[in-house]
Amino acid sequence: MLLEGAKVLETMTRKEKQGDLTYLYDYKLIKGYINMRVGSEQLPIQTYGIEIERRDLKKGTVVNTVSDSIQYISPQRHKVQELLKMVYKNGLTPIHLVEVLGEYVDTYISDFDLNINNKVALN
Repeated sequence: MLLEGAKVLETMTRKEKQGDLTYLYDYKLIKGYINMRVGSEQLPIQTYGIEIERRDLKKGTVVNTVSDSIQYISPQRHKVQELLKMVYKNGLTPIHLVEVLGEYVDTYISDFDLNINNKVALN
């Protein structure tokens, strides 16, 4: 579920059929903002994340929905777009999103520091 103010910028969709169930996957690039403290100020930092939603259909009726997201991956859109393409290509499920992207998120966390430093340098 998206946080208030978050927007879906891009959606990639795939369909899988297993027995009498059809699985519809939506891989979404999301944009939002996070407030980060810099000295005594709170600066809004634009951030990008990924949401994966799976809808299970039986005879055209949704019988189950599963979703998960990581809202704050990086302020650098191109990095998150590449991750989105990777999870789409590999058919990642919402259940495994955090497990698979955890190391990337840990690495990309420094992008927020770089973004803040650039904002401070411009002021």
